[in-house]
Amino acid sequence: MNNIDMLLDQLITKETPTIVQISTAKLHPFPAHPFKVQDDEDMEQLTQSIQMQGVLTPLVIRPLENGEYEVISGHRRLHACRKAGIQTVPALVYAIDRDAAAIALVDSNLHRERILPSEKAFAYKLKMDALSKQGKRTDLTSDQVGPKLTAATLSSEDSASQVKRYIRLTNLIPGILEKVDEGRISLTPAVELSYLKEAEQKDLLETMESEDCTPSLTQSIQLKQASLQKTLNMDMIFAILRQPKANQQEKIVLKVNDIRRYFPQNYTTIQMTNDIMKGLELLRKQRARSKDAR
Repeated sequence: MNNIDMLLDQLITKETPTIVQISTAKLHPFPAHPFKVQDDEDMEQLTQSIQMQGVLTPLVIRPLENGEYEVISGHRRLHACRKAGIQTVPALVYAIDRDAAAIALVDSNLHRERILPSEKAFAYKLKMDALSKQGKRTDLTSDQVGPKLTAATLSSEDSASQVKRYIRLTNLIPGILEKVDEGRISLTPAVELSYLKEAEQKDLLETMESEDCTPSLTQSIQLKQASLQKTLNMDMIFAILRQPKANQQEKIVLKVNDIRRYFPQNYTTIQMTNDIMKGLELLRKQRARSKDAR
């Protein structure tokens, strides 16, 4: 059973809907949709595929009171159709409330191969809030929410405690959360930083950018403790980030903004680093062949 089938199983009611053609002008993204729709290489390929073959998988939507519709599954397909100039799309209409739709939306997207930490964070929070509104227990200190959030997706192995950690990321300001998505800050230090006040996070982000560094786990814990003790200020942030890190070695610094244009827009810093290392290995082999040919 694929993920769309699993989604439909969750939405089945007494009425079995038929596929209908809906004007793209009547379709609206789900509010607080946590999964990013980007104009990247994958989107270009999807757009070309739809231009050639049409929309093979219907969108899943819910009716609104004004005669228009909200997308539950198919945000990327809808964007690609609009890029391709397609004005109507096939869709399955389910008359469900927004909380049920939020749960289905999250479950139908968590199977994706590449999911950013920020996407997981806001997806889990969206589903937790929806479960809470439905009157279901959402105590993340128990094992109940973790399985509820992940059992239907199969591709996710996050435990209840891991789900809780991801949800903490929603407390980060966008600039720091972006560094988590880029792989410059790992999940565990990011969770510690999420306890800093917004003003403190802004000071931290300014310091990270001016010093071209990110805090280690030990430094993140120190920052959190200082924040809780109400002693954290710009001078302390600077002093903590200037501390030598364990096993610190001399390194070459490449700013992400300087090299971003050489990679697809959705690449993380880890993917960029891997490609750079592959390129350097090819260069080394080329130099070795040139040397042997002399």
